[in-house]
Amino acid sequence: MIDPPPDLDIIVARVCRAWSLEIVGPPFTGAPVSFVLPVRRADGSGAVLKIQFPHRECVHEAEALRRWQGNGAVRLLDHDVAHHALLLERCVPGDHLATVGNERALDVLVGLLPRLWLGADEPFERLADEAERWAARLADPTGRDGLADELADRGAGILRELGPTQTERVLLHQDLHGDNVLASEREPWLVIDPKPLVGERAFSAAPIVRSSEFGTTRADVLYRLDRLCADLDLDRKRAIGWTIGQTVAWRCDTTEPSWGDQLVRWLIDA
Repeated sequence: MIDPPPDLDIIVARVCRAWSLEIVGPPFTGAPVSFVLPVRRADGSGAVLKIQFPHRECVHEAEALRRWQGNGAVRLLDHDVAHHALLLERCVPGDHLATVGNERALDVLVGLLPRLWLGADEPFERLADEAERWAARLADPTGRDGLADELADRGAGILRELGPTQTERVLLHQDLHGDNVLASEREPWLVIDPKPLVGERAFSAAPIVRSSEFGTTRADVLYRLDRLCADLDLDRKRAIGWTIGQTVAWRCDTTEPSWGDQLVRWLIDA
C-alpha cells in the first residue's frame, strides 16, 4: 500500500485553483494509489482530477495517455508534474466493463488492445527491466511473502527467460482488468489507469487472464487465454509465461493468494 502525501488537501486546493476546478462530488472509490475526484471546469464541462501517490509504476501514466490521444483511452486534459496531478476526461455513465458479462467484455478488450499497441520506447519503463526486477524479488526468499517456493522459483525462471527474448516494443497497459475500462459517451468504452510499460504484445494477456471479475474457474481462465491468443494472434506460450510471471510477482501484494496460486498452477499445466 502506498501512502497519500501528507499535504494532499493542500495539493488538491492548489491544483483546483490553478485549473479553475470545482469539486462536484465525493472521491471515487477503488483507487488505492491515487486520489480521484469528479470536478467541473470553468467552461462547465465535467472532468476528473487525479492526484497520484508517487510510485514507479505510474510515473509515465500521463505520457501514455498523451500518446494514445483519446484513441481507446481517456483523454489527458492537463498535467501538473510537480504535484503529480492529472486532469482527465470524465467517462459518463462510467460503468465498469466488469459488469457487462464475460463474452461481451472480451469482445471489447479484443477491440481496444490493438489501438493501444503503439510503437514506443523512452521515457517508458521496459518490460524486460520490470521482468528482471520481478525475478530478483522472487529469487529472494525474504520477498516472497508466503508465496510457495516452487511457484516463486518457476515465476522467476520464466521472467528471466522471457524478458531478454522479446522482439517487439509497443506501449502496454499492465493493469488492464475489468474495472479499468469504463463506459463513456465519446466512445462506448475507454481505458483508464495504464501503468505503462514497453514490450511485446503477448504480455497484454496477463492482466486479463488473471482478472477474477471475468470468472475464476479453470475453464474461465483458459477460455480468456485462448480467446485473446486466437483473436489477437498472440504467442500462446509466451502469453502463459507472462501471466504466470506477473501473477506471482504481484501475488506478494494481493489479499487473495489462493486465487493467484491456483491460477498459476492451472497455467503451468496448460
